Amino acid sequence: MHTQDNWTTTPVTAELLRGALDVERTEHGVLPHRLPARARAQCADPQLAMAEAQPSGVRLVFRTRSTVIELDTLPTKRSYVGAPPRPDGVYDLVVDGRPAGRASVTGGNVMIIDMAAGTAEHRPGPPGTLRFAGLPDGAKDVELWLPHNETTELIALRTDAPVEPAPDPGRRVWLHHGSSISHGSDAASPTAIWPALAASLGGVELINLGLAGSALLDPFTARALRDTPADLVSVKIGINLVNADLMRLRAFGPAVHGFLDTVREGHPTTPLLVVSPILCPIHEDTPGPSAPDFTGLTEGRLRFLAMGDPAERAVGKLTLGVIRDELARIVAQRAAEDPNLYYLDGRDLYGEADSAELPLPDNLHPDAATHRHIGERFAELAFATDGAFHDRRVA
Repeated sequence: MHTQDNWTTTPVTAELLRGALDVERTEHGVLPHRLPARARAQCADPQLAMAEAQPSGVRLVFRTRSTVIELDTLPTKRSYVGAPPRPDGVYDLVVDGRPAGRASVTGGNVMIIDMAAGTAEHRPGPPGTLRFAGLPDGAKDVELWLPHNETTELIALRTDAPVEPAPDPGRRVWLHHGSSISHGSDAASPTAIWPALAASLGGVELINLGLAGSALLDPFTARALRDTPADLVSVKIGINLVNADLMRLRAFGPAVHGFLDTVREGHPTTPLLVVSPILCPIHEDTPGPSAPDFTGLTEGRLRFLAMGDPAERAVGKLTLGVIRDELARIVAQRAAEDPNLYYLDGRDLYGEADSAELPLPDNLHPDAATHRHIGERFAELAFATDGAFHDRRVA
């Protein structure tokens, strides 16, 4: 840790955080959450608890003349039994809208997950310090994006000049909900997840409710979307419902209607974009659940398999093809009375040709290059002059 006499220590508060819906005070500092406390209290699923506490899209934003920034954090990292070690989470520094550095914090807690046994063990560890030095002198707007895939308790922010909240940039706020693909899966860094890339290209402020394994049409998630101020809203629905084999076609349609009804209670005329799943060959015509293929771990590879039977579609089991057809039907039906409701086929973001060029390494999740591809394609489609998110104020 750097020592000098002129440090300014600034408490980390909600005022300095963007992209978090709640901030919990812990024994170490503060923990950003992407679901409010009421929502967290309504679900005991450890997967959801882990996903919403990972600060995908959450960043510290402030204005300062500082040339040195230090941030003490307590990460909670994940380790999977039998799999290669995961790299440390990445922090991205952005200064006046431009990338200015990338670093990680060593140490921290470790959650050891045994997927075969269905168990998890928490091993405590020490905090670490993130440091960026040599920043340009003069007043500047700083964004410090937290790791999208690593729970991060924020302990202390130190600078060599005072810090104040950054001014409102005046950009529209885009509120997005989706699965681990929207959460960030195997993206290179927090500003490289596809929603962050799309937000940057579209000139909007992102609130990312991509929740790994947890885009399951939960009513409490719909209420979180309803109650969060936003100028643009999108919901990406499908893959987790197949992964979890959660519901049948009879329940799916009404659940989608109910989810959209709830969102519309808080955003009655906001552009609302429903996005169906990107191409995922193992589940296009084969129902879930998805299951890890542990045989590849001996070679350091983890892949997922589709465990359902295509014949089960006849009794209402969901596949991605079934889900796309139903979502398109529902949106068309509702759009007759809702002119601000739009539909985007996820295969327009990543389809057959993309799969041939950029296959999903584990059969489910896009890699870093594919995140960039999806983010650029979404921006081209959604923010175009005829897109759902076109800025009609400019027009």
